[in-house]
Amino acid sequence: MLSKEEITEWFKSLQYSICSALEKEDGKGKFEEENWTREEGGGGRTRILQDGNVIEKGGVNFSAVHGELPEKILSGVLQTHAVNKPQTLNTEPETLNFYATGVSIVIHPHNPMVPIIHMNVRYFEMNNGTWWFGGGIDLTPHYVNEKDAAFFHNSLKGACDKHNPNYYPEFKKWADDYFFIPHRNETRGIGGIFFDRLTTHKNTSSASKQDLFAFVQEVGNAFAPIYTSLMNRNKNKSFTEANKQWQLIRRGRYVEFNLVYDKGTKFGLETNGRIESILMSLPQTANWIYNFKTQPGSPEEKTLSLLKKGINWAN
Repeated sequence: MLSKEEITEWFKSLQYSICSALEKEDGKGKFEEENWTREEGGGGRTRILQDGNVIEKGGVNFSAVHGELPEKILSGVLQTHAVNKPQTLNTEPETLNFYATGVSIVIHPHNPMVPIIHMNVRYFEMNNGTWWFGGGIDLTPHYVNEKDAAFFHNSLKGACDKHNPNYYPEFKKWADDYFFIPHRNETRGIGGIFFDRLTTHKNTSSASKQDLFAFVQEVGNAFAPIYTSLMNRNKNKSFTEANKQWQLIRRGRYVEFNLVYDKGTKFGLETNGRIESILMSLPQTANWIYNFKTQPGSPEEKTLSLLKKGINWAN
């Protein structure tokens, strides 16, 4: 039976392999490492790169935390929903303890022609036998490049199709719905894939725990080749001060989503996680300009027109 220790060790190795690939493509920046512990149980390893050639601020974080399940999270577990039918929640033993481990990444580039990227892959279990995997990758371009968008989504589709042909369409829609800013009526970027509470229960799923872990590994391993390619394609493109101003405005939208809607941020805060590691997803700088309007026919207006659900980017 696949153990949480095996899963944890793989997440640790993923963190280092991704950092190595990003450092190589950046050509200058080096990740600084800080190990931390959580008073209630567990801890993590935060790795941050700042002021590189391409990456202005990037974080690749590993964590493995455990302890008594907070009441706020327990209420969410009781409302669980999944692509596979959820396990029946057994409230025995009386005290529910949890174990959660994973890798979380956010990269903010200098050049506004290079997109922001986010990935999270994670595993969660409780001492009553309940467990699941979650994660995904999504892309937030400051300027939507349709060729890059197609490359990104086709890469994710290829990774999904190796495991289940239904994964990409289901998880792509899930990402469209999840990475959405209701108060702006726009998606955070061009989406990607998002999945949560992936589990097996009796005979309701043909995918074993090992199968689901193999899929999560596929997603994790897809990150570095996808993003280093996007870095390489766009890092030397010229840009203007107006482009930088737009980048700061789009970063503001990113901040709004992460602080208001992101479940990972809420989970970290509700489990008394390390605040610096939780908020590493925020950029160094961002702007909020009152009543900003794009110019008709501008690249900025085009980008806004493509920040919507349901666009079929994959071939």
